[in-house]
Amino acid sequence: MIELKKTVKKFDSYTALDGIDLKIEKGTAFGLLGSNGAGKSTILRLLSGIYRPEDGQVLIDGESVYDNISAKSKVFFINDETVQFQGFTLKKLKDYYKGYYPNFSEEVFESLRSKIKLPLDKKLSTFSKGMKRQAIVIIGLACRTDYLLLDEAFDGLDPTMRIIVKKMLVDAMLDRQLTTIISSHNLKEINEVCDTCALLHEGKIIFSRDIDDVKGSIHKVQVVFPKNEDGTSVEYSISDFDASGIDILHFEHTQSIYYIIARGDEDTVKAVFAPKKPVLLELIPLTLEEIFIYELEVLGYDSSDINEE
Repeated sequence: MIELKKTVKKFDSYTALDGIDLKIEKGTAFGLLGSNGAGKSTILRLLSGIYRPEDGQVLIDGESVYDNISAKSKVFFINDETVQFQGFTLKKLKDYYKGYYPNFSEEVFESLRSKIKLPLDKKLSTFSKGMKRQAIVIIGLACRTDYLLLDEAFDGLDPTMRIIVKKMLVDAMLDRQLTTIISSHNLKEINEVCDTCALLHEGKIIFSRDIDDVKGSIHKVQVVFPKNEDGTSVEYSISDFDASGIDILHFEHTQSIYYIIARGDEDTVKAVFAPKKPVLLELIPLTLEEIFIYELEVLGYDSSDINEE
């Protein structure tokens, strides 16, 4: 299990993480969502022991991670940069990590490498960005750690390679209950690979839940109300639907059709609108991208800056 307890991380006067609590169960495929600067990469660097928290705890299987070889040996961190490996060949890189990770599997390494056909004796400086990403993912899986951390996991991969890398990750998760934590701007990828996610904003966690629960708790409501006796449309405002049990994130209407984003369970949302006797009431599923945007809009974040790959 991974736990962050009241964790604070600062860089000079800037607070990257502001007393967050997070628990990630073993065997989970966990996605970290958030805008630039939200704290996603900081969490991964704390979990890999690169950063020391100013306050709080960062625990892997109950052990503090920083300066702890036992805890760090359970983790492999795939950074969003590979510049530090430019002078390595893939064979040299493999041998380098093999010296640090006692469970390294030559069989796993060669099986994965042969699928992608990466050369063993060419320097990584000659690889494309996508090839470098493939190489380090293969190394990470071959190290057979309990926890795999990926920062922008699929960045630089073409569509075919994305499918191959995702399959490698899913196979490892199913085969040995590998706990995978993925930070990504590509919400479609998070939705496809992860079963649980957390949304971060300005160093705080907005929510941490199963993705299915997240989708089931926010609804896009399309509703049409009866007209007045003279045929004119009834005008409603957001205050007309204030009720316990739901939270309206977005409210607009075009002529007689109202488009409302509401947080709450399905039955409660429907019950709020029922007294107005709507002639049409539809609850339309939201994508993870839409949920992400509406949650951040409520916090005052400019959704036009959000990358929706």
